[in-house]
Amino acid sequence: MASYPHVVQANLKDVLNRDHPLKGKWKQEFFNNEHPVILELGCGKGEYTVGLAKLYPDKNFIGVDIKGSRMHRGATDALNRGLKNAGFLRTRIEVIDSFFAPAEVDEIWLTFPDPQMKKVRKRLTSSFFLKRYRNFLKPGGVIHLKTDSNFLYAYTKALLEVNNIVPLVDEADLYGNGYEDDILGIKTYYETKWLDYGIPIKYLKFELHDVSQLKEPDVEIEPDPYRSAGRGVKTRNVQKT
Repeated sequence: MASYPHVVQANLKDVLNRDHPLKGKWKQEFFNNEHPVILELGCGKGEYTVGLAKLYPDKNFIGVDIKGSRMHRGATDALNRGLKNAGFLRTRIEVIDSFFAPAEVDEIWLTFPDPQMKKVRKRLTSSFFLKRYRNFLKPGGVIHLKTDSNFLYAYTKALLEVNNIVPLVDEADLYGNGYEDDILGIKTYYETKWLDYGIPIKYLKFELHDVSQLKEPDVEIEPDPYRSAGRGVKTRNVQKT
């Protein structure tokens, strides 16, 4: 991907406690327009980034992940389709605020992140990460979470509740509850698999306000049985509906 004009790759040592040269300049120097910037964090194969870019040509989308072998698929697809509003950033999300200036990002998508049932600080909806997102998310900007994980959904709802954040949208079964939105037309590979196994997709949409005093929820949440041994779906543990 080093030859791809729409892919930025950064070594950790180059952005640890220092700003990337594109910070504050993504619209002008990367996309060459003034359209809103939207991130997909943990983009995996990049299907959602490409899908959103096709659906909303008047917005700029950046898929972020550390695994280049997976990201390569979406980056290649965007290149072949000639999508000028889709870019990719290969880096660790722990240092994401080294890449974006205050109020530079309009929205954040978290699409099927690993729920990290044993490591709170690694959950992409934890207070650790939400504080970082607030450093560059514009006032009124929203965060979208799509997940198959009951655990991550329940954890995120508990975190929002303990911090008095009321979700703008809360769907425990995105496709089964009659929710209508353009996003329903975009499905990742794993999302399709989970739907085939009868696992409902959960969706939360919320704003971040003052996050300086964000608290973690003091609740016990049951782990996801089909994720207990890893990220993949184990068919013997999942009953079709």
